[in-house]
Amino acid sequence: MQKAINLGLAAAVALLGAGLAYSIATRPEPGLSQTEVESLLAQAAADQPVQSPATPPAETIDTATIGPVIEDYLLANPRLLERMSIELETQVRAEESERARIALAALEDEIYNDPANIVLGNPDGDVTLVEMFDYNCGYCRQVVADVMALVEEDPNLRVILKEFPILSQSSVDAARIAILVGRADVDYQDFHTALFSARGQVDTQAALAAAESLGLSRVSLELEMTAPDISDALQRTYTIAQALGISGTPTFIIGNEVIPGALPKADLVRRIEAMRECGSTVCTDSAQDG
Repeated sequence: MQKAINLGLAAAVALLGAGLAYSIATRPEPGLSQTEVESLLAQAAADQPVQSPATPPAETIDTATIGPVIEDYLLANPRLLERMSIELETQVRAEESERARIALAALEDEIYNDPANIVLGNPDGDVTLVEMFDYNCGYCRQVVADVMALVEEDPNLRVILKEFPILSQSSVDAARIAILVGRADVDYQDFHTALFSARGQVDTQAALAAAESLGLSRVSLELEMTAPDISDALQRTYTIAQALGISGTPTFIIGNEVIPGALPKADLVRRIEAMRECGSTVCTDSAQDG
């Protein structure tokens, strides 16, 4: 390779020399002498950078050789894969937690101050638990007693209920009625528990019956349930869910954490207590110090 470069350089110098010689022979005086031209050519050749030898190609990995070595090592150290799996899960959870924290901070007003929110417990409580639910969700039915117990047992807890109907059109219709009930001067908690205690699918008629038992007009509710502001209220919840990556019910939001699924009461209590202790659902040494 170096030899080829040298030959190319020599050819270029020769061509340049021939061109300069012709120019000198044909242009009028004054001009460079033959000796001066030769000196310039010699200097140009000397100024050319020295070409380093070509980098030798990397050695090809022999998978037939290295594969068994890796396999033998992993078989001899099986706990390594377990440690790698745990570390990967830890990193993934940390990344998800950070994304949730950023999204929750950006959506704070939409989550906690929406006029369609149903607030149970202490409206000025020091900790807020948000639940997004669907009236036809079996897992939501499982946790409703625990959530209501928390409202009764913890005088400093604020609970926000957000209608998040995703399972059927019947769920959407029931949620529309529920939003209207939430605006009325009645006990929404009674309506809420009545629907989750009902047999069969919760639909428009079931929601109307529960609302009527509280003294509300069935006819008025039917006329108002499709109003644009009711649709807007539901859409705001869907927008929050999309931003937070929520696709199921129930989903709880507390502090800096989005928690999908039917969380046991003891786990909810533990997170509420942690929020009071350190401002996070999980207290670390640094969080406690802060």
